[in-house]
Amino acid sequence: MTGVDPAVERRRLLRLSAATAGGVLLTASAGGRTAAGDVTVAPAEEVPPTEDLMREHGVLKRILLIYEEAERRLRHGKDLPPEALRESADIIRTFIEQYHEKLEENYIFPRLRKAGKLVDTVDVLKTQHDKGRILTRRILDGATAKGLADEHTRKRVVHAMRSFDRMYAPHEAREDTVVFPTFRDIMPAREFAEMGERFEDEEHRRFGAAGFTGIVDRVAGIERELDIYQLSKFTPHV
Repeated sequence: MTGVDPAVERRRLLRLSAATAGGVLLTASAGGRTAAGDVTVAPAEEVPPTEDLMREHGVLKRILLIYEEAERRLRHGKDLPPEALRESADIIRTFIEQYHEKLEENYIFPRLRKAGKLVDTVDVLKTQHDKGRILTRRILDGATAKGLADEHTRKRVVHAMRSFDRMYAPHEAREDTVVFPTFRDIMPAREFAEMGERFEDEEHRRFGAAGFTGIVDRVAGIERELDIYQLSKFTPHV
């Protein structure tokens, strides 16, 4: 197949085969079948790399809400399971900092710098990544029963979560509304598509077959433990 990366085509065919075996997304010219009676299969569309990064920001936002709840409990002397806080910070460390942000630093930021686009913004975002890792370390260090029982450590953890929340809300918003759209504009279509393949491969290499869905399930479990999973809890009484 001229002009197509063999590795990319191989992965596409493997996913198509899996979709066929599972009987998903069946379509046809008439009633799900061709004129000859054969069932046709429409492969699922690839997730563009910028959309992949934006949905990962959804995980980050949900952890920010968990931190907000944890901070509220600690400030008001209410019960907070240390394991819930530690699990949240571990998701930030492994999924956001060691995976999501590394994709940005290795693929997104260099291309923008090379194109002379948003260079100052990229520099600030990279600095914020570095600061965020320091804050995550502080949260992890203090997220123990002994740590949260100690007033000094508890205040340190609360300050770290508050600083993290304040920084990352505008951080992810700027990336979603400015950085990622600009990046997509400067990328050739074929290279952009192949980058999505690389992102997907790396996701499953690090997090197994469940990938992103498995991470979302972990976050939902923490939300249930803290009784903030139901979306209706965030509806104001007006």
